[in-house]
Amino acid sequence: MGAIQIEHYLMLSAVLFTLGVLGVLLRRNAILVFMSVELMLNAANLALVAFARHWGQSDGHVFVFFVVTVAAAEVAVGLALLVTIFRTRQSINIDELRMMEG
Repeated sequence: MGAIQIEHYLMLSAVLFTLGVLGVLLRRNAILVFMSVELMLNAANLALVAFARHWGQSDGHVFVFFVVTVAAAEVAVGLALLVTIFRTRQSINIDELRMMEG
């Protein structure tokens, strides 16, 4: 059994990213949309790490560190907003949130 090639990592990354895009486009629950965005970020992280390992560079690992940091901040702010919206509207349905536009 040989080592896993970079193509396998990239195929998995593409599948995860596609699932994330479908989740963002098709879901109406804001929490599921945030989870789909996180899935897309992790798919990009997987591709960055795969390329970094394939080329023997550490730059991809540094980028992944920053992406994970930004994703953690995005989750903290996003969930705080969702909790506040849920307390006022009693719903986190995205279609109902569009009515809040000014």
